[in-house]
Amino acid sequence: MAGSGEPLTRSGLRGREAELEELQALITSVARTGSGALALLQGEPGIGKTTLLTEAVSRARTAGFSAGLGKADELHHIVPLSSLAASILHGDRPLLSGDAFAALARNQDQRIWLVERLAEAIEARAGRTPVLIALDDVQWADPLSRFALKQLPARLRTSPVLWLLAARPDPAGPTEEIVAAAADELPTITVRLGPLSGAAIGQLADDTLGTAAVERVRDLLDGAGGNPFLAVEMLAGLGTAEAPGDPVPPTLVVGVRGRLKSLQPDTLRFLQMGAVLGRRFGFHEAAALYGRPPATLIPALEEAMHAGLLDDDGDDLVFRHDLLRQAVYVDIPPSARKALHREAAGHLVAAGRRPVDAVPHILRGALPGDEECVALLRRAAEDVLTVTPGLAADLMTRALELVPSARPLSFDAGEQAILFLTRAGRNREALSTGDRLLACRPPLAVVGRLQAALGGALWNLDLAEELRRRTESALGIGGADPEVGARLSALRALALSRGHDLVAAREAGEAALRAATAIGDREAHVLALSGLGEIAQNAGENAVALERFTALSAIDSAFLPEEIVAHLHMDDFAAGRRLLLQAADDTGPIRQAMMLWAQGQHDLGLGRLDDADADFATMERLEDDVQAPVQQVNARVIRSRIALLRGDREAAREHLVAARERLAVKPNQGNTAAVRFLEAVHAQADGDTGLAVERIRQVQQEGSFMRWRLLRDWVDCAIRMALRGADHELAEDLAAQAEAHAERNPAVPTATGIAAQALGLVKNDPAMLEHCVEILGACPRPLVRAAAHADLGHALLAAGRRPQALAALTRARSTFTEAGAHAAAARLQHDLDGAGAGSRRAATAQRPVQGWQALTASEKKVARLIAEGHTNRSAADALVVSPHTVNTHLTAVFRKLSVNSRVQLANLVAALPDD
Repeated sequence: MAGSGEPLTRSGLRGREAELEELQALITSVARTGSGALALLQGEPGIGKTTLLTEAVSRARTAGFSAGLGKADELHHIVPLSSLAASILHGDRPLLSGDAFAALARNQDQRIWLVERLAEAIEARAGRTPVLIALDDVQWADPLSRFALKQLPARLRTSPVLWLLAARPDPAGPTEEIVAAAADELPTITVRLGPLSGAAIGQLADDTLGTAAVERVRDLLDGAGGNPFLAVEMLAGLGTAEAPGDPVPPTLVVGVRGRLKSLQPDTLRFLQMGAVLGRRFGFHEAAALYGRPPATLIPALEEAMHAGLLDDDGDDLVFRHDLLRQAVYVDIPPSARKALHREAAGHLVAAGRRPVDAVPHILRGALPGDEECVALLRRAAEDVLTVTPGLAADLMTRALELVPSARPLSFDAGEQAILFLTRAGRNREALSTGDRLLACRPPLAVVGRLQAALGGALWNLDLAEELRRRTESALGIGGADPEVGARLSALRALALSRGHDLVAAREAGEAALRAATAIGDREAHVLALSGLGEIAQNAGENAVALERFTALSAIDSAFLPEEIVAHLHMDDFAAGRRLLLQAADDTGPIRQAMMLWAQGQHDLGLGRLDDADADFATMERLEDDVQAPVQQVNARVIRSRIALLRGDREAAREHLVAARERLAVKPNQGNTAAVRFLEAVHAQADGDTGLAVERIRQVQQEGSFMRWRLLRDWVDCAIRMALRGADHELAEDLAAQAEAHAERNPAVPTATGIAAQALGLVKNDPAMLEHCVEILGACPRPLVRAAAHADLGHALLAAGRRPQALAALTRARSTFTEAGAHAAAARLQHDLDGAGAGSRRAATAQRPVQGWQALTASEKKVARLIAEGHTNRSAADALVVSPHTVNTHLTAVFRKLSVNSRVQLANLVAALPDD
């Protein structure tokens, strides 16, 4: 019987037949199609979500699913991944062993890395048998579990993985965010559980009491409001009556709370201690909080279990329903609850538990001035920073609130709060926190520390001039410790990298590096090298930039993407590829999104337009996942240019719109220049040369064209626009900038070749363009070579040298075609046709939008590997790309082939004719 603590029988599903049938259909569909799905069971407490969820899991297991069922807890929603861990580690065939999961959580230090490893484990299991992952009370899931649940269903949509979630209604809550993230990627349903019908409640009464259930009992059950849990509790109370003729127990009138009053005082007090600790709690922990030896509380435990209030799973005691725990909890006076939570935190820490385990109690029980709680919150924030920086920032904000203002501890905690808020991307909140602390007139040494801590937020907000002003002010007033002074000097140099006087910036950076090296402060060393690298790149000194970023990544491997890009600027793609391969095997703190930026730059440079587009699309998705938009404007600018080269004008315009939207969020000079250039390219493509030239001049207003790294390889395009618009002065200025850049980089074929190309265009000099083509023979960038051959071909045609012109144009067309730049190839084919050479080769046909031939070469490779049984990870290893990029390719494959699972893909590929 339910009221005696026994599991509910099938009668617990009375009135839920239709909902259960809907879940059964979803289970069958996932097993049959081999593709993923998600279902959310939603309803008020006690409405039957858990019972329905448990039955669905049981049916899935009967159908051959590997199933895991977990439950989030209101008081245990802080520990990273604790909620989802229950679903992964428990069940008949756990997806991961406890040791493997612990190693995973211990060795990782980035959310994206962790989610991908979890996805690989689930994907591997789903390759052998369908998988079901169920989580109850999702509204209380910890932040990292919520993050994972927003990523994993879409990531695993092509595998037979069914996600079953249960939660209370919360229109703006995390559960709705999880469902929304999955809705566009895989089938999702929401099963809303309302009150049971009167007939179903009557059936529950008959199931419990037999047909002898009298009419007055049925009338009384109307007070349950169709809530099956409350109805069962009332019926359980009836079942304890000594004889059928006894009057209805008063406990039925007042519900669960009335039942509790019938317990012995020791039992009720013991339950109250447990309710403070959470729905799941340890017997020894409750005894310690009660202040009694465990042995003396065994009778209380036995009574609570006999009453059906607690279950014992062998490790912990568990309230049979959270409504029971809440009924116990709310009867504790609020001031006593607060004191008990504070005491519970102390007991947990004294017992050797981690600070993060005590945090839920600290948040409910700490009083202002409690320095022990402040210390625990700070330690807990440190522990969770790498995986849930938002939570770490929240904990530090709460710690700061507990410290009276202007006390020394407030400045220590405040400095940590600023750093954690910045890490979480809450830069304006970090800035306001710092300014509030500075308004308290701290000692001079503290002023320097706070201003140094604010450096990251100011840089992220593109407030370089404000960063310069603040660092110079802090350095000017003095009093800072030597390491803080070194950091302030390095931050000042970083701020100066955005200014016009790069000579002064370099001098400041070198001085900061010397100070950091002399003091031995790692943070100052990293900041100084980062600033010097930025300065060198902005000055166009590629070799110096490479030297700085190589030294920087040797100190901190998180900066490996910057080193890779610096190698590419030197035309050293072999070194770039070697480092990309190294990063694929690295388990260190690699910034995944920035690594994809480097991969995209590598693929773009080598003319792999399809791969580059996928890289940048994946990079943007990862930046969105962690809410850290760094390179999104530049990525959209590049993707728009790629779309124009391919001939996809609609996609190119969509990327332009997206670039403008992202510029509004991050309107720094570099982003502004990139978007203005893209607007010029679109204006030229639309035949509006005047607008194109105007936009190029606007780029110049942000700073010289060649100041912007993204644009340096595209200066030939800007010069052609200027010449078409008869603005020779602008064209000559651009060519002079290209020549100066080449002088700074004499060992870089791309730089020297483009300078010759620019001069040849401005002077309309075929000989100079021939020299340009000769130089670019050593350039590893095929699109740069193709553009130079096209310019040479046009110049030779104008000079009447038709055979040489046709050879140059044909070579350019072939290179563009190989890269997938079909629109550029088609324009050259048109020129060849006009020159009487059109019969040599037909114009390249545009790729269809659906079917196998719609796939890019990379997408076909991914499709064949997945069809052969590869996981995303093994396919990524085979192709030497990121698993995230494989996922992007696979998304496109499924869309273009109109398939929904790996099984369907394998069948389709098997039916293809041999190549």
